[in-house]
Amino acid sequence: MIKKVTGLCLAVLMLGLAMVAHAAPPGPTDQLKETVDAILVILKDNPGANGIKDEKILALVDERFNFTGMAQRVLAKNWRKASAEQKARFVELFRQLLSNSYLGRVRAYTDEKVRYGKEQIKKEKYAMVDTVIVSGNTDIPIDYKLQLMNDKWLVYDVVIEEVSLVQTYRSNYQTIVNDKGMDGLLVQMKEKLDEPLEEGGASPG
Repeated sequence: MIKKVTGLCLAVLMLGLAMVAHAAPPGPTDQLKETVDAILVILKDNPGANGIKDEKILALVDERFNFTGMAQRVLAKNWRKASAEQKARFVELFRQLLSNSYLGRVRAYTDEKVRYGKEQIKKEKYAMVDTVIVSGNTDIPIDYKLQLMNDKWLVYDVVIEEVSLVQTYRSNYQTIVNDKGMDGLLVQMKEKLDEPLEEGGASPG
């Protein structure tokens, strides 16, 4: 009898472990909301501690954004032409520029609310999550494009009021590459990065 009960308990335990192992990860909206909510908490806490806030916010952004994927989409055909060193340098500069732009925007935060809307999933690994920033009497639509990678939904593009961040950077950077080459683009990006960080973010280029 004891052996029978023990065997039953083990079977139930193994079944439970199997269900956990095959449980689907949280969806794109849930994962995105987790990051956004964490950033909002940071913005509301420790008033005046901008340095500490910036570090915590950037850590969350690094976890949720696929900067390499974004960089590839921004450079498009120029990504294939670039050397390994140019690619690595571009990804790092692009990450820093985008992070600075994001910090500039969130520093202007004045208790806006985020409303989550429709979620679309394509081919089980691509998603679009619609959100709206509610600021006073103004609604600002922001759509996030995400890709599932190792059970994490990572952002690879942001569409603000129907304008794609990736497409905007691609258009501006394509012009610079055509005129000055890939190394010229990297120099210009570094110069942009050296400019003082302003609230409201910076324009691409």
